[in-house]
Amino acid sequence: MSIDSARSARPGDWVDAEGLTPDAASALFPMQIPTERYTSPEFVDRERKAIWTRVWQIVGRVDELRRPGDFKEYRIFDQSYVVMLGKDGDLRGFVNACRHRGNVLLSGAGQARQRIVCQYHLWSYDLDGHLRGCSKPEIDKDAHGLLQVAVDSFAGFIFLNPDPDAAPLRDFLGEDVIGMLEPYHLDEMTTVLDVREPLECNWKVVMDAFEEGYHISGIHPQLLRVIVIDPTKTKYRFLDRHSVAVAPFEVAHVAGMGPEKQVEGIMELPETFPGVVRVLPRFTELVDTYRGPDGTLVFPDGVTGRTLLQRATRDSLTNDGLDVSGLTDEQMSDNHGWVLFPNFFMTIRAGEATIIMSTPHPDGDPNRCIWHITSFMWLPQEHRAAFAADLVDVTEPGSYKYFEALQQDYEQMPRQQLGLRNARLDHMALVDEEVVIAHYHSVIDRYLAAT
Repeated sequence: MSIDSARSARPGDWVDAEGLTPDAASALFPMQIPTERYTSPEFVDRERKAIWTRVWQIVGRVDELRRPGDFKEYRIFDQSYVVMLGKDGDLRGFVNACRHRGNVLLSGAGQARQRIVCQYHLWSYDLDGHLRGCSKPEIDKDAHGLLQVAVDSFAGFIFLNPDPDAAPLRDFLGEDVIGMLEPYHLDEMTTVLDVREPLECNWKVVMDAFEEGYHISGIHPQLLRVIVIDPTKTKYRFLDRHSVAVAPFEVAHVAGMGPEKQVEGIMELPETFPGVVRVLPRFTELVDTYRGPDGTLVFPDGVTGRTLLQRATRDSLTNDGLDVSGLTDEQMSDNHGWVLFPNFFMTIRAGEATIIMSTPHPDGDPNRCIWHITSFMWLPQEHRAAFAADLVDVTEPGSYKYFEALQQDYEQMPRQQLGLRNARLDHMALVDEEVVIAHYHSVIDRYLAAT
């Protein structure tokens, strides 16, 4: 097989080669979004019934449950579920209620040891959910096991679906999503940031904020110094409920730059993108191979600072033990922006990913939500424990300081929610670069129409 044909077989090529441009994509979806869906308690109730009781949603990471009996509680609105690792190594989900009088069985996270014991009347269940301990002979133990909930995993994430008639997770994600994400080896990555906090905005305000880069000039001006924002180079793919977008990761104003300026720009990237630090030694080695005896840097045709950064990333990750053979050169440098319905946004490139999830606030207030930020890095086994992060639950607003760009989003989103509450503002008007938002809300509309 030739190099060209091997490269074209990589799933990541699909976005760059066949993705839609912003103007072509925006013609497919309504570009006006009613504002009442961000502020109406009635709309919250519609979403709860049409979406949150029917879709697969991420509840944690597989590596959180390591030993038989390890469990994690998951709540959505006032519904409580438990995911548990069985003695056979399988994950199972249960409604978090004793079959006797409905008492909550487990809370938070921990280990249930050999049995799940209800502290009210001491009914007990094994790790498979079967009722084992009940002193009353009139109770049919076979008929009163815990109510099971669909649970599955992909890319190191645990998914749960409250719907008793849920289709398999693989069908929900789709083969295209699975095929494009598997080569990143997300399941091997280490959690290096894990923060959860209530926010004063609707959960969809969070999703919308990360589904477009149009706001970078206004909210993240510092990024303009190191990356180029060019909508003509952005590509989108819409995968039924989900989507992926990619914009080339490149030094700003690179057109016309000489080699030295390109290198200078890349050396500045770690100030905004710390993950670049790990590949700079190899990048410097590659750059120096193009220096003449007098130190002059000359790139031949086809070589740029961007291509050398891509090669340095591939070499560094491969040397550390990560298999990146299934990823394109562009995936070495470019972040793909993924939206997995209903509440998962991820930017991912070779070796690292940042994920934003948002859920409705448990009290049902449309003007509040919970957001959850996680960052992941692929690290050699010997370094994983040193960099692994525990969950930080923020209870005092503003007490946790995020990295610069995320802090700017954190401060912006409540401002938008305040504006959306104005009664005379009946819709948002999207531009072409916000087409992912339009697609996302079209999926919401499909779920609402289905019920």
